[in-house]
Amino acid sequence: MRERDLIWRISEILGGVENDDCALIEAGERYLVATTDMLHRQTDFPEIMNPWQMGWMSVAVNLSDIAAMGAEPAGLLMAVGLPQEADLYFIDELFSGFRDCAAYYGTRILGGDTDSHQELTVTGTALGFVEKDLALRRRGARIGDLLCTTGSLGGAGGGLYAWQQGWLESSFIEKLLEPEPRLAEGRALAKSGAVTAMMDNSDGLALSLSDLAAVSRVGFLVYEERLPLAEGLAEMVGREMAVEMAFCAGGDFELVFTVRREALEAARLACELTVIGEAVEEGIWVEQAGKWRQLEARGYEHRIGG
Repeated sequence: MRERDLIWRISEILGGVENDDCALIEAGERYLVATTDMLHRQTDFPEIMNPWQMGWMSVAVNLSDIAAMGAEPAGLLMAVGLPQEADLYFIDELFSGFRDCAAYYGTRILGGDTDSHQELTVTGTALGFVEKDLALRRRGARIGDLLCTTGSLGGAGGGLYAWQQGWLESSFIEKLLEPEPRLAEGRALAKSGAVTAMMDNSDGLALSLSDLAAVSRVGFLVYEERLPLAEGLAEMVGREMAVEMAFCAGGDFELVFTVRREALEAARLACELTVIGEAVEEGIWVEQAGKWRQLEARGYEHRIGG
């Protein structure tokens, strides 16, 4: 079963679970935002990754969800299942990665848990706060809104490709191994008042658009020529594969969001962005040279159960 299908199924069983990057909990004039992410050695950490980078990524993936809500991080709890072969060097480096990523983004590790597992398993829980009138959700996009992204796309996919080719000096590999969540951008966009819906694209742009469309009950049209491909990516893999990586590779940790047309300038003042399309009535479409094609919802996604 696809991970997203399972998530929707569980949401129906539990009832009242919103499909956002974080849960929102009443906390006076603000919301407490909470998110959790589980990472496994075999499926989530590339073989080339060192333990410090594993620690960094484990924190970064959770902070990216905080960023997508327009919130400020308040701290993280890290639960770690360690395999028998983990020595003190591995443990020291892993936890140093936790600490360093949290500190870089102005927060800290509050506590957690340790246990013994067959493979390295890290579950991070990030907490943050956002004013109630500034919280950004996946729902809220309206037909005619502009579709935007921060940063560049496809860089992490390029890193995976470079590693598989043995090009270990490629600048793309750092993008894959040390992701940078867009906390400052998320906060600034929330304060701009221009954004109608937002999430991160850690699983790939195509899946993110599918998620936004489902919750907001709209469709999207993406203009292929406007995609901000990572610098040098098309030269390395060719234009066609670079576009595929931008849509489906995952690992970029940018913010994908919709903006009211009349508020675009306010969004531009908040952070650097690229307008890549617009919200339409239904479907997920890509326009290239005047022709439209439907975009399949593919990306980085676990398969779970039967």
